[in-house]
Amino acid sequence: MGVNLRELIEETSVVRVVSDLRELRGKVVAIDAYNALYQFLAAIRQPDGTPLMDSRGRVTSHLSGLFYRTINLVESGLKPVYVFDGKPPELKAKEIAERLAIKEEFIKKYEAAIAEGRIEEARKYAQATGRLTSDMVEDSRRLLNAMGIPYVNAPSEGEAQAAHMARKGDVWASVSQDYDSLLFNTPRLLRNLTISGKRKLPGKEVYVEIKPEIIELDTLLKQLGVSREQLIDIAIFLGTDFNPEGVKGVGPKTALKLIKTYGSFEKAIKTIPNVKIDFNYEEIKKLFLNPPVTDSYTIKWDEPNPEQIRKILVEEHDFSEDRVSGAVERLRKAYREFLKSQVRGLDAWFKK
Repeated sequence: MGVNLRELIEETSVVRVVSDLRELRGKVVAIDAYNALYQFLAAIRQPDGTPLMDSRGRVTSHLSGLFYRTINLVESGLKPVYVFDGKPPELKAKEIAERLAIKEEFIKKYEAAIAEGRIEEARKYAQATGRLTSDMVEDSRRLLNAMGIPYVNAPSEGEAQAAHMARKGDVWASVSQDYDSLLFNTPRLLRNLTISGKRKLPGKEVYVEIKPEIIELDTLLKQLGVSREQLIDIAIFLGTDFNPEGVKGVGPKTALKLIKTYGSFEKAIKTIPNVKIDFNYEEIKKLFLNPPVTDSYTIKWDEPNPEQIRKILVEEHDFSEDRVSGAVERLRKAYREFLKSQVRGLDAWFKK
């Protein structure tokens, strides 16, 4: 789910739209892998909502998105690093249980819509039913290895790890659709990177162009007039993955006003009559301020292994050999350009 800061962010001028990915050429970006894979599972489907599958009935939408989208990014000159979630925090248990319950409900609605021939509705419901299994995650890691794309295994939340890497300067930005990355202290959040392009509006025959957008944390805090800790307090009012329901009756504008008036969640919550909270806000805040992260990682891009890519996609999952071969050649060409750019960079350094 993530925290919904959209309304507050849209009222500022902090969002910078990237009209062409080549504007980000040479940038190293840490992509929240689970976030991206779930996007691929939701978006890459048949007209009736059925995900792509191989001959054994195994879902392959995530692999298709990971393979082709990553190649597009590398061709544009970006240097992606994927960050995979580790063990979820205990505080997230309620959110995970609610997500599973919602998926079960949407599965029932999807099946009913299919049975009654309501294809458009079926697709809408199907997009919310995607599940990422351990086998799907492992196949994703294997594919990245074969492509020569680095990945990092986070001890807990992938967004927290990506934010840590960005704060250290090992990557330029965190990539996620969720605004939680800002709460985890990423200096720069890059949204829409893995879903940019034309997208159909739900329930309408209307397509919109979705472009990547950049949000700078320091600029956002300055325009809102709050500290990072206060931004976390605002998020706790609205609801996070660790307290999904937030505080009833408090929306974005009210939360901002309360925090700016009283300074903290602890003081502000005492001013609301008859309020009941069933979560430990101190523990939630502590998790955002000091999440489990690791410095034990290596970021290194390698030459693609065409045979391994072919084995995973064509032999194991029935991808089109011609399409995969063509895409691999694009990836190899992009990798050669990557090496040339490094050489040019070294040449410039030695000439100084």
